[in-house]
Amino acid sequence: MFTSVQRGVSLIELLVFIVVVGIAVTGVVTVYSTSARGSADPVVRKQVLAIAESLLEEVLAKPYTYCDPDDPAVETASSVADCAIAEGLGEEAGEARGSNTLPFDNVNDFDGFAMSGITDLAGDVVTGLDAYAAVVQVTSAGVFNGIPDGETLRVVVTVTGPGNHRVSLSGYRTRHAPNL
Repeated sequence: MFTSVQRGVSLIELLVFIVVVGIAVTGVVTVYSTSARGSADPVVRKQVLAIAESLLEEVLAKPYTYCDPDDPAVETASSVADCAIAEGLGEEAGEARGSNTLPFDNVNDFDGFAMSGITDLAGDVVTGLDAYAAVVQVTSAGVFNGIPDGETLRVVVTVTGPGNHRVSLSGYRTRHAPNL
């Protein structure tokens, strides 16, 4: 006699398989969806960092002198007493970051500078950066690496972007005058 053994999958086994695979696929799709939704965050973080680095570099590239750079004694003054126009912390009257006639001309001028919507040097908001904001603080660094008090400034640039992303960068600027 010939006996045949039937092989195959029962209906119950097939239904269990479909349920298990369905649950697994749902889990994978959920993870993929969550990571895709959050993938824009690194772009915002990188943009916040790039803005902070750029603004800090702009500030630190300015001179730090006893006298205002418009003062004739700016290169030779060895103290504030030698200046006709002494340099102080904060924006000077009439000066503005994006001005063609009276731009910020010293690191001190940036103390308290803030912008909502990142602007270029002409004062125009850069397309796509209108949701970002930046603030600059300039303070005396005190005695720093053996350099006397009052000869070094600490510059802190804080940039905030969409999603409450925030980056603060700091740098130091030493006095370069007198520069004989």
